[in-house]
Amino acid sequence: MRYGMLIFDEPKKNISRKIIHIDMDAFYASVEIRENPSLADKPVVIAKHPKDTGGRGVVTTANYEARKYGIHSAMSAQKAFELSPKALFVPPDFEQYRVTSTKMHEIFKRYTDKIQPLSLDEAYLDVTTNHINQKSATIIAEKIREDIYSELKLTCSAGVSYNKFLAKLASDYNKPNGITVIPPEKAHDFLIQLPIEEYHGVGEKSVEKMHAIDIFNGQDLYNKEEQELVKHFGKMGHSLYRKVRGIDDSEVKNNREPKSIGKESTFSQNLNSENDIVGALRELSTKVMKNMKKKQKHGKTVVLKIRYEDFQTYTRRRTFPDYIDTEEMLFQIAVSIWEEESQDLSVRLLGITVTGLDSIVFENIPLRLWDT
Repeated sequence: MRYGMLIFDEPKKNISRKIIHIDMDAFYASVEIRENPSLADKPVVIAKHPKDTGGRGVVTTANYEARKYGIHSAMSAQKAFELSPKALFVPPDFEQYRVTSTKMHEIFKRYTDKIQPLSLDEAYLDVTTNHINQKSATIIAEKIREDIYSELKLTCSAGVSYNKFLAKLASDYNKPNGITVIPPEKAHDFLIQLPIEEYHGVGEKSVEKMHAIDIFNGQDLYNKEEQELVKHFGKMGHSLYRKVRGIDDSEVKNNREPKSIGKESTFSQNLNSENDIVGALRELSTKVMKNMKKKQKHGKTVVLKIRYEDFQTYTRRRTFPDYIDTEEMLFQIAVSIWEEESQDLSVRLLGITVTGLDSIVFENIPLRLWDT
């Protein structure tokens, strides 16, 4: 394909891999329900009750019953209470979640050594070659789901395909407690019927730009030449051109190096007032999110660093099942951590870091698929 003097080689699809994406169903809430069965079939919100915090705090996650009321992760706990006054608020127990996640990964290791965790509750598995010499990735995915349920008393959803991109999309289909398989011969039909809004990484502004050049769904995107997409969307154009063709050559990486984006400030005069501290957190949130957007990243863990006038330094982190990808979300989480951990001392330094980063393009998108 030619654009001026530029020549783009037509990308080729690699269908040799067998990839599974496992995503636990409302993980934190499900662990709490497992530990306290009286919570079953009730709206459960993982957060301190706003009545106990003076209206402060944010939702870590919520079960599917609570989501029916519009409650979601990173929402203020007060807003969640307003949406569902009868919801049951449970403070998060991250140690319990980490223990359960470790057991989940022990199950994964029975089947393959190629495991790439995305967070405590989801991971990619490359089962092209595997420990049980099973040719069917679908059978392996079902065995993993059975093991998780029988041993951990939790459900998960699985997506199976020939690359990470499609496997992750597929895992969202039959949630909760389902499995979806997208073989190579169905990938094209699946991708072209999606509204362009459902292609992850295409935000509101990009949607407007796409509509302006008559791209409304996957078919419209497929019909565009690569050079035109690059002209309008830069590097993202290359990625869009490939993903709508079911192409993703990224490997399942066993040991990803920790990735983080952060910013901290040491103040020439210690901060004494709540307004000054909240203002500093707002400024830090703006800078961190600007850098994340520039690098096209989003993450699931927020780390707040606090150094007081006596030079005592504390770091506190909160991990969420969904990506933190807006400045307001990051700011509200940082303020919530501060309000929970603050001491009656002047503040010398504040820092905000987001870790557990992934590409902001084509990751973690809910989809409507057909029955398979």
